[in-house]
Amino acid sequence: MSETTTTTAPALTGERADLLVALAKQRHFLRFTTRDLTDAQAGQRTTASELCLGGLIKHVTSVERVWANFVVDGPSAMPDFTAFTEADYARRADEFRLLPGETLAGVLADYEEVARRTDELVATLPDLDATQPLPKAPWFEADAEWSARRVLMHVVAETAQHAGHADIIRESLDGAKSMG
Repeated sequence: MSETTTTTAPALTGERADLLVALAKQRHFLRFTTRDLTDAQAGQRTTASELCLGGLIKHVTSVERVWANFVVDGPSAMPDFTAFTEADYARRADEFRLLPGETLAGVLADYEEVARRTDELVATLPDLDATQPLPKAPWFEADAEWSARRVLMHVVAETAQHAGHADIIRESLDGAKSMG
């Protein structure tokens, strides 16, 4: 019989804890919009936009993954958006759809794994003030740098924005609301 030792990391406090609480809250609201849905419902467009709930989960997962990689690896973690081709834009558009063969459970599991890795990064990153130069993109200011802190605040804001979109889509689908 072997003996197993379990250790737990000390609880985070201060700014890092605040960032993780804010991110966890927005992740919850986003995931909550998908409760009790079938894959078909998760892939259904209910508004004039191209967005569906499964696609929003995929998009937020991708955004969080890329930005966490950016914190560690810098601009090489992202493409040069100024050189995007039609094929690149088509692949990006697929990020907002639940494609054939994809399931809501699968995209939620991927999101959970990305969230776990981001949370670990927040807990272990040596310095939230560490900066990386932003990649080339028409929507970024030229020659700007973002700190890890600013990236994490951006991920919280992006998640919150899309949780709001998801709430509208869900309410349009079957009347269910995240709050209220």
